[in-house]
Amino acid sequence: MRVRLVLAAAALLTAVVAPLAHARGADGLTVDEYGTVADATVTVSGTYRCLDDSEGPVFVSSTLKQGSRSTGIGGTRAVCDGHLHTWTNSAVVKEPAYRPGAARVEATLLQLTAGESGLPLPGFRAAEQADVELR
Repeated sequence: MRVRLVLAAAALLTAVVAPLAHARGADGLTVDEYGTVADATVTVSGTYRCLDDSEGPVFVSSTLKQGSRSTGIGGTRAVCDGHLHTWTNSAVVKEPAYRPGAARVEATLLQLTAGESGLPLPGFRAAEQADVELR
């Protein structure tokens, strides 16, 4: 009888602790397969999840590459509550303009934390690269 009780307690403890251990590595992000380009405004999007922003603010930044052109496309402040959220970044890019067609997005989940000097330092929590179609 005691063996069953010990095994049941061990199983219960494992069931409670395992998700917590897994949750520590749950930061992540995705890039949607389509972006838009209208006039000179480019928009890319995706989803992210992060757990803790108590050390400093977290942002989703993105870079769009098409041909030899590479441009940072905005930045979105992340809400780090463990839930899945969407992000959308836009920028006006004039010369040379992006065109509908194949492109590549590099997205980064970035946290700013105070360094030894007191200045904010970037810490990378997740990154994703994806081919996208600009419409």
